[in-house]
Amino acid sequence: MLEIRNLHVHYHKVAALKGIDITVPNDGIVTIIGANGAGKSTTLRAISGLVPISQGEIVFSGKRIDRLAPEKIVGLGVAHVPEGRRVFPNLTVEENLRSGAFLRSDKAAINADFDDVVRHFPRLKERRKQWARSLSGGEQQMLAIGRALMSRPKMLILDEPSMGLSPVMVQEVARIIRDIVERGVPVVLVEQNAEMALRLARFAYVLETGSIALKGPAHELHDNEHVRRAYLGG
Repeated sequence: MLEIRNLHVHYHKVAALKGIDITVPNDGIVTIIGANGAGKSTTLRAISGLVPISQGEIVFSGKRIDRLAPEKIVGLGVAHVPEGRRVFPNLTVEENLRSGAFLRSDKAAINADFDDVVRHFPRLKERRKQWARSLSGGEQQMLAIGRALMSRPKMLILDEPSMGLSPVMVQEVARIIRDIVERGVPVVLVEQNAEMALRLARFAYVLETGSIALKGPAHELHDNEHVRRAYLGG
């Protein structure tokens, strides 16, 4: 579904990505792990058109998207849940969710998808009239994911969805990600919680200082000595 080929990204004269290649199939979870500053979030932002690329190609469903505006990329079916959730604090839960469908005009289908999302996230249904700023961190993460699903994506990219959450909420987020994949939406997952990411994913990439250091089936990287030492605590 997604092909990243020889991708380079620079911030001014500093190379953030140095010719990476990543393939995402049309099902399952692909995870990108690595230390802070390795280029993980930059990779996702490049896919979404939020940072310009210096060289390379990004192809989604057979179409080059690396020169498209972010809203055009969303319209093609790529939904991005950014690091830090970034819900609209002064809108209600329902308004936040419906904002995810801003590119759509099929009102009946939007209403059906809204009902499906709040059924999938019962806490959001309970809080649909509350301001988003009043939600807990875990509830805001559910809201950010639900808002992305309202665009009816063909692929979902998640940037640090477990950041700052309690262990119980981390497990809840993991369950939500599995459910999304079971609904037929492939996921690209960037996670500092490498243990969770490698247990969820089918395939994994390890980014180090802007380059792919390792790649392979996630269960194999989970048992890799370097990965265990560097990212799994021994």
